[in-house]
Amino acid sequence: MAKGLIWATVEDMARSRGKVLSLYRQILRALNSPDLPLTHAARLSKKAEVRAIFIFGSEERSLHNIADLIDTAEYSLSVLRKGYLPHA
Repeated sequence: MAKGLIWATVEDMARSRGKVLSLYRQILRALNSPDLPLTHAARLSKKAEVRAIFIFGSEERSLHNIADLIDTAEYSLSVLRKGYLPHA
């Protein structure tokens, strides 16, 4: 993401699309892990939260905020893979 100085250009958005979709799918898959202490209803609730976060994040246009959201998603995924739930 280097084309736009502050605001994301169409090229910036297209370049980050694959990474964002990959993180989204990986997080949803990680929530299915039997290592997480969640009931079926809690899993569905967490997945709904993830969808909402990614929907709101898709409206972001600041390069710095997009980078922060991607970093946060990567961190959350690493915590989920360890069998813990990330805290807000």
